[in-house]
Order: sequence, then structure tokens, then C-alpha cells
Amino acid sequence: MSSKENAIEIHGVSKCFQVYENPARRLKQFIFPRIDRALGKNARVYHEDFWALRDISFVLPKGQTMGIVGRNGSGKSTLLQIIAGTLSPSTGSVNVNGRVAALLELGAGFNSDFTGRENVYLNASLLGLTKEETDNKLDDILSFADIGRFIDSPVRSYSSGMLVRLAFAVQAQIDPEILIVDEALAVGDAKFQAKCFARLKKLKEDGTSILFVSHATEQIVTHCDRAVLLESGVAQAVGKPKDIVNQYLDILFGKKNGGNDERQRVDEQIQEAAKGERERLAREIDNKSEESQFNSLLKGNYSERPNYNPTEYRWGDKAAEIVDFFLEQNSSVYPPILEPGKECVIAFKVRFNSTVFRPIFGFAVKTKEGITVYNTNSEWQSEPIIDEGVVGTEIIVSVKMNNRLFEGDYFISVGIASSNTAGEIIPHDRRYDSIHITSGPVKTFTGLADLNARINFEN
Repeated sequence: MSSKENAIEIHGVSKCFQVYENPARRLKQFIFPRIDRALGKNARVYHEDFWALRDISFVLPKGQTMGIVGRNGSGKSTLLQIIAGTLSPSTGSVNVNGRVAALLELGAGFNSDFTGRENVYLNASLLGLTKEETDNKLDDILSFADIGRFIDSPVRSYSSGMLVRLAFAVQAQIDPEILIVDEALAVGDAKFQAKCFARLKKLKEDGTSILFVSHATEQIVTHCDRAVLLESGVAQAVGKPKDIVNQYLDILFGKKNGGNDERQRVDEQIQEAAKGERERLAREIDNKSEESQFNSLLKGNYSERPNYNPTEYRWGDKAAEIVDFFLEQNSSVYPPILEPGKECVIAFKVRFNSTVFRPIFGFAVKTKEGITVYNTNSEWQSEPIIDEGVVGTEIIVSVKMNNRLFEGDYFISVGIASSNTAGEIIPHDRRYDSIHITSGPVKTFTGLADLNARINFEN
């Protein structure tokens, strides 16, 4: 049953496409099954069924923004086309309550021989506006698109950036009740994207419901109230954007079919190539004074530390594990509040359950909303931890940083990974948002981070 409180309701939607190997089989499918049925025989089939979507269900309440994430080919665009009405579902139902404006692909709804101005009127009329209503909004549309004299040139001469500027300007300035955006903003420059997101925020405040597809995970976290994760045409999860983005990253960089076999092949290659290095590496680890200093403090009790976040998101193949952490600032151990502008040290104990060649340690700081403030790893910094992590050994990784954060709550994510012979990253232990820190009050700036800017005056 449809609810007037929801802008979009999706119930058990599936979409099947018929895939033909060649045009001849398509022609046969058109002719021979009819003959078979006329003769009382079973109809022959000359195509394969491809299910782009399977049993998708969710609702978008009015005035909210829903993000859709998933890898290329997961069914995102197909779903949006069904909601927009340009495709019909094979099964299931779609209820849309309100006028829909959609940016599904560049140039959709534009006539390449018309000028930009003529296409504004064409698009507006397709969206239900009269010429008088379009006249009243024309200045706002042209101002937002900001393509100058090209507005009176045929759109076939437009760059992709100019095309999306004009398309978004039309869709966003007519105050739609439902706005669908499918990755179109990715082609715009930074200034235009900022303008678009400011407009999306204003539309949302005015009650517009927004369905937003993007591969930029932080845009999903920042601008969406809820999110849907699609994988192979199936809705894997619907929930808070931060949780959905974590699961999306899991699929994107983590759990892959055949991962265990690949891990085993890499391990065998490593063991053959690096047997002579093990004793040297063990001596090198023992000789590191800083590691020895932290080693007595790190007993493998990660989840028992005061700053531990029990709602962390953790995954990996566990060839290596991050089993403990130590946090210190100004001789205060596991401080409840970090003092601004002062250096703090975080040390981690990594245990190797399998042989890992050239392990990569990653470290990120995010706001409680999931926005990344800082992210780095040992590979980017050209600081390899060791050449080989030997089975049964442990190492200490330390991170030193000045607390330049604005006052408030933040979460630290850490991870240990390596790359296989094909250059693909293999995550071993990723602990997202596993450490909670609070930065104390500051009086010199607002925002996220202290850039240490200084204002000077000269006579």
C-alpha cells in the first residue's frame, strides 16, 4: 500500500534483459517461437536472460536524500531508469509521488541541433512547465549554468562540462518534488560541484526528495540521510550512509571470489623468494628501541583499551592482525581529551598469522559523520614497515602527529594490507572507526583542521 509520506516506494523490483549473441539469433527469436507455438510445440529460445536487478525494495521518505552505491555494473543506472519511468520493471512495483526531474546521463533529453536556450525550453516543457513559467525562471537557469555566449550555440558543440551545467541548471531550478542524479556531477569542476551541492541542500530544505548515485563515498556520507548498497543487482543493505559506505568499501577492496587461493599462491611465492631474509628481519625488529619501549605496553588487548570503539567495522583475511594500540599525549596514557596543538603518539601491535610480503600500514582520521580529515599509509610515505612479515612474529608500528583538529569527536581507522603479484591490494585487517578520540576546545579557528595560517598587517 502506498503512503503519502513517501516520495518513492520500491517493492520487489526485478529487471531482466534478453541477451543475444548476434542479430541472427534475435531474428530467430522473433520468428521461430511463434511457429513453434502455432504447431503446438515448445517454443525455442535463442537468448539468455540477464537479471540486472533482483527483488529490490526500499522507500524514500519525502524531504530526504537517498544515496545509491555499488560497483560498475551493479544495477544502479537500471534502477534509476525504472524509477524515472524510462524503463519498465520485469516484476515488482514502483510508486512515485511527485514530479520527477532526472539527470541520468549527459545529454539526455537534449536535441543536439538545438541551441542551449532552445533546449532549456524543451526540457522545461517535458517537465511540465509552461512557456511563461520557463520565461520567469530563465535568468536563474542561465545564471546557474554560467556558460556565457554558448547558450545560443548548438549543444553538439558543448563540452561534457558545459552539457552537465546546463542540464543540472534546468532540473534544479524548476523546484522538482523528486530529483534523481546519476553520477552526472562527476564531470563538473570543483566550483560547479560546490554550487550544485549548495543547490541540492537548498532543494532538500524546501522539501525536495533526492536520489543520488555517486562513487565518491564521502559525498554519500555528507549529503544523504540513508543509503542503498547494490551488488550484482541485489540490494545488499539499506541503512545509515556511514555503515553502507563501509560495506561498499568492503566489496570494492576486500572480499573477492578466490581471495584465499590468491593469498595461498602469494604466500608460496614469498616463502620461496625470501627464506634467507627471516633471521635478519628478526634481529632488525629486536634492535629497534622504540618498538621495545612499546612492546611491554601492548599485550594484545585492543578491545579493552579506554578509547576503543565497540561499534568499529572490521574485516580482512587475518593473514596479519592489528591486535593492540597505545595512545599517549604529554605523558597521559589513553587521554580522554587530546590537548590542541600538542604531539600525540599512537602505537599499534601487528601480529602475522601468515607470511606477508611488504606489509602496508594505513591510518585515517574521520569526523563522527564519516568525513575523512586525514588519510595516509606507509606506501604513500615511502616508509616500508619491513620487507617480510614472518609467520608467528609481531611488530610495533607507531604514528606521531600534532593534534591540529578542531574541538569535537573523531574516529581513527587503521589497517594492514599487502599487494599480490598482480598489484592488487589484499586487505588483511581493516579496523574502521575503531579508536575514539576527543579534541579539546580551541579559540583560534573553526572548521576541521588547523592549517596554522597567520594574519599579518603591514603599513
